[in-house]
Amino acid sequence: MLNQNSFFKVLIVLFMVLMCGLYALPNLYGEDNAVQISGSRNATVTAALETRITTALAEQNIPIKSVEFANEQLLIRLPDSDSQLKARDFLDRELGTDYVVAMNLAPDTPEWLEGLGGTPMKLGLDLRGGVHFLMEVDMNEAISKSLEDAESDFRTALREEKLRYRSVNVRDGFIDIQFRDEETLDKAEFFLENRNRDLTYQEMDDLVLRARFSELKLAEIRDYAVKQNITIIRNRVNQLGVAEPVVQKQGAERIVVQLPGIQDTAQAKEILNATATLEFRMVDQDNDVRDAIAGRVPPGSQLLYEGERPVLLDKRIVVTGNHIIDANSGVDEYGLPQVSISLDSEGGNKMSRNTRENVGKPMATVFIEYKATGERDANDKLIFERHEEVINVATIRGQFASNFQITGLDSPKEARDLSLLLRAGALIAPIQIVEERTVGPSLGQENIDLGMQAIIWGLVLVMVFMLVYYKAFGVVADIALALNLVMIVGIMSMIPGATLTLPGMAGIVLTVGMAVDANVLIFERIREEIRDGRSPQQAIHQGYDSAFSTILDANITTFIAGLILFAVGTGPIKGFSITLMIGIATSMFTAIIVTRVIVNTVWGGRRVNKLAI
Repeated sequence: MLNQNSFFKVLIVLFMVLMCGLYALPNLYGEDNAVQISGSRNATVTAALETRITTALAEQNIPIKSVEFANEQLLIRLPDSDSQLKARDFLDRELGTDYVVAMNLAPDTPEWLEGLGGTPMKLGLDLRGGVHFLMEVDMNEAISKSLEDAESDFRTALREEKLRYRSVNVRDGFIDIQFRDEETLDKAEFFLENRNRDLTYQEMDDLVLRARFSELKLAEIRDYAVKQNITIIRNRVNQLGVAEPVVQKQGAERIVVQLPGIQDTAQAKEILNATATLEFRMVDQDNDVRDAIAGRVPPGSQLLYEGERPVLLDKRIVVTGNHIIDANSGVDEYGLPQVSISLDSEGGNKMSRNTRENVGKPMATVFIEYKATGERDANDKLIFERHEEVINVATIRGQFASNFQITGLDSPKEARDLSLLLRAGALIAPIQIVEERTVGPSLGQENIDLGMQAIIWGLVLVMVFMLVYYKAFGVVADIALALNLVMIVGIMSMIPGATLTLPGMAGIVLTVGMAVDANVLIFERIREEIRDGRSPQQAIHQGYDSAFSTILDANITTFIAGLILFAVGTGPIKGFSITLMIGIATSMFTAIIVTRVIVNTVWGGRRVNKLAI
């Protein structure tokens, strides 16, 4: 008998529909306005803190729905956004800098559903509200840092090879090495060309060998600067407890940062735009600091200040902040603030070699911060000012490597702030915010309401049309359309990192209209078969079989277009393409397989004289 369901096909349909329906369910429960409290390395969240906060909020007449303690974090659920803002501001003042207080939206999903891994869809900035930054990386500084590293490497390598030179200087995009004679220059050029193939070398006048980065290396430096800054910005955001941030590359030199649920732009800018690192350099004891103060700074040296005290330093960098893998604030044996530093293996080797060779000599810790001027140069590149300050000068008492302490800090807060920046990572190159947008929670809710209205109206109108035009078969198509919407929501909720944006809602509306295309093709083919004199059972069978290839071709081409949008697009374009591709996959499943199972259940396996189509 034609048009009978196999047990396996029915089982697949039931499993897919129930699974997607289960994971779509958390979206019906909504979210609570919440304040999330996490500790620092100096303070941890405990049950005692929970009692203290609950009592303090009650005294301030701030209503609380519930307080949850999990994963060393405290989540305080509040009834509305006004209470959330009041609670955040109060707890910020009450807890001080030992704890991180961040606003959040906490899913109100039942525990049994959470136990199964059910979570609501993540909402983008345009739906949830929050802060959007477009940041630009200073590529000139990234290249300059790489040149300085190469300069330091040249000095060490030439000394080890016993090739005497007069000077090594970084100039505008290249390194000049001056030698004493032609023979040494030729030996050094041969040695350096084989040692470092990322640079090109050219002999100049006055026994100078000029080294430049190759174009391939410059492109690699730029790409690395953006990627590394993205990683570090993510670390900074994560340390502050921001939920579901978006940090991604845009173009060659820009980074998009979206912080859903955050309304305090000043705090976010301070955290993201902070560009700080350390350098460890030897104090120059061969020259007089008074000459440097008078303007006669010796070549290879630099005059900096520790507070108001001038310090003459060797320009050669022992270790940079890029080698720091951990930094903890604390106090020394005298109760004074300090930061404990851990270096990676390369940085540890450099520090070990330097301290072994310079026991009894002073070494300085230099704090470096880049501040944007807001101006651009002739090439339309951002201009940054580099601020350098000596925070500590200590005599090397013995050899040490990867683990040591920085002292001489003014306060515990300064130690905590410095350790946070260093622990999160030093930006490879300074960045400046070139675009800033804030989306309020009320506007985000308005976007959700309008998007839902568009989806509901689109769904209702398409359902009414199918019901009127195809009668009983229209009901089958309407059931498949509703299941398709449930499956889209369920799959979006299951995919890690998938975020629903306003363009994504537009993709769902488009999918609602496109989803019935397959059913229209199938139903029209069934009508043609009936007009050609075939029996209802034969018409159903031929209608589904004949229309399948056409449906497949049309949907594959649209899916490929969605893949291209996802690959080359950013932000809203990606959001649209994700929902479009998911919608295409689910609409094919519901329009071809689900409707076939329903039709076979209602009309298949029995004698039918007429179809309501």
